[in-house]
Amino acid sequence: MSRQVKVRDKYKNVLEWFEVNMPLAETELSYRDPFQLIVAVILSAQCTDKRVNMITPALFEKFPDAKTMARAKQEEIFELIKSCSYPNNKAKHLKGMAEMIVSHFSGVVPSEIDELKALPGVGRKTANVIASVVWNKPVIAVDTHVFRVASRLGLTPGARTPLEVELKLTKEIPEEKRSLAHHWLLLHGRYTCTARNPACKICGLSQWCTYFEKHETKG
Repeated sequence: MSRQVKVRDKYKNVLEWFEVNMPLAETELSYRDPFQLIVAVILSAQCTDKRVNMITPALFEKFPDAKTMARAKQEEIFELIKSCSYPNNKAKHLKGMAEMIVSHFSGVVPSEIDELKALPGVGRKTANVIASVVWNKPVIAVDTHVFRVASRLGLTPGARTPLEVELKLTKEIPEEKRSLAHHWLLLHGRYTCTARNPACKICGLSQWCTYFEKHETKG
């Protein structure tokens, strides 16, 4: 029981720190509408947002919506995205996703998680990103940054999969803060709590961090 209280205490402190120190947090992907965001998120898998933002202007100029991308040849899409990771698979997914949006959803990106997950190239994480960013739904997308930061801070003890992390975070973070919390954890992982050489000495969350406590003790 004491451990549960400690974890909930940690959530309170961590969320309050983010609210003060990172009040505005949003996706770093460039987009103008839900379709462009879903394209950008698919492209961002194992690829940096910076690289995606270099690719998408030309892609969106030629294929600005689901209808135009659905009519495109896979090879045309590939040529415009070949500088990102896994361009063959992503070109296939983008075309399939656009075709399904046209055929099943009248060219409009669906808002329900299950409908989003039915789209080619869209898994649970991507669906949660779209639902959270576009419609401000109280869901938390768990990417590699969110997974790492939540684990290191000690917010998700025992969780070994992205789904387990998502469920623990969802249970402890109030609905109205979940959309922001995804970006808080992601951006903190991208710029401070990096996979290699995390900047623990300048991190404002170190006083509540399990990872810092363990490594500080060893030092």
